[in-house]
Amino acid sequence: MKKADLVAKMAEAAGITKKQAELALNGFITSTTDALKAGDKVTLVGFGSFSAVTRKARTGRNPQTGKPLKIAAKTSGKFSPGKGLKDLKAKAAKKKK
Repeated sequence: MKKADLVAKMAEAAGITKKQAELALNGFITSTTDALKAGDKVTLVGFGSFSAVTRKARTGRNPQTGKPLKIAAKTSGKFSPGKGLKDLKAKAAKKKK
């Protein structure tokens, strides 16, 4: 599903225009990104949690030459699915059979 498809489904479900749904989705994305940058965790009960994860600097290897190289520390976003999404996976697997 692409962003435009999600916006259309959100608009239909909420009974609003696609433009309003797109503004709402963009607001959610911006707010979540800002919260993660501030070091906060965003939890949507039943859906999942967004958090910022920091990886330490480490030494890796260039796969072509085998020479060691330094990999810088990095912070990125992480999504952990909630119970509702974990159960959804189990239901989808059973439904496939």
